[in-house]
Amino acid sequence: AAGGLDPFAAVSADIQILPLGVGVSLSPYVAACERVFARRGLETRLHSYGTNVEGSWADVVGALQECHEVLHEMGAPRVSTAVKLGTRTDRRQTLADKIDSVNARLAE
Repeated sequence: AAGGLDPFAAVSADIQILPLGVGVSLSPYVAACERVFARRGLETRLHSYGTNVEGSWADVVGALQECHEVLHEMGAPRVSTAVKLGTRTDRRQTLADKIDSVNARLAE
């Protein structure tokens, strides 16, 4: 890969998983997916409309599949997921690094 780093070894993702047909309270389903991410050893940052996740491409995509499986097992007849994935070959950058970079600019 250009830059020398494997872009799939460390990806950043913004994930929104929506179980459909389960009523208005989604917190039990969100908690179930957060448990999947934790069990797989992924770095996460929960926010009000989803979760930021860091890990290898295979681990992140595998966790998405497992989340779908778990939510269906919980009774969700449909599950819809929106994902943004970012990869880099020039340098490693964590989710915390990205936030720190913006905060440093705000402090100028």
